Amino acid sequence: MNIESGNLQKRSAPLSSRRGLLKAAASALAGAASLAALPAGALEAPTGAVLLTLTGLLRKANHGTKAHFDMAMLEALPQLTHTTRTPWYAQSRRFTGPLLRDVLSAAGAHGSRLRLSALNDYQVDMPVDDAQRYDVIVARLLDDKPLGVRDKGPLFVMYPFDSRRELRTAVYYGRSVWQLRSIEVL
Repeated sequence: MNIESGNLQKRSAPLSSRRGLLKAAASALAGAASLAALPAGALEAPTGAVLLTLTGLLRKANHGTKAHFDMAMLEALPQLTHTTRTPWYAQSRRFTGPLLRDVLSAAGAHGSRLRLSALNDYQVDMPVDDAQRYDVIVARLLDDKPLGVRDKGPLFVMYPFDSRRELRTAVYYGRSVWQLRSIEVL
């Protein structure tokens, strides 16, 4: 579901019919069985190319002590859209992606600081509190299109600059890492 659009999915089978009830029960059992197959503290493994790696203080991992995310895993998290002005574009742009705090939660992150790293080895530290106080997203779409590497993608840490005046400073612009590849939880 996209939080901005509020689209909801409809159930395919009415629960009032026996067949619908049986299908719902079978679906619930299958879902429970797939969850039971994962060890406690495990994160589902990516099936596509890994775009983001979390390391450090994590309670859930899917590759040794690391949490790898592919695009499908990021798309499966609730999505938020910010339309905001930035120093990198002449006009306001639409950025869509999961909240950073949801990505951290999926990996069971439990630190106080994040070290964000980009494809070009740029690194910056961000307090975890930023992810809690502000609706920071891991943008994967720019103007409803996938972010390519040439467009500062495939992932771009984006603050809601237009919603909070205090965010329009060099400190927060510097924490908006484009071409994000990893987050170390410290």
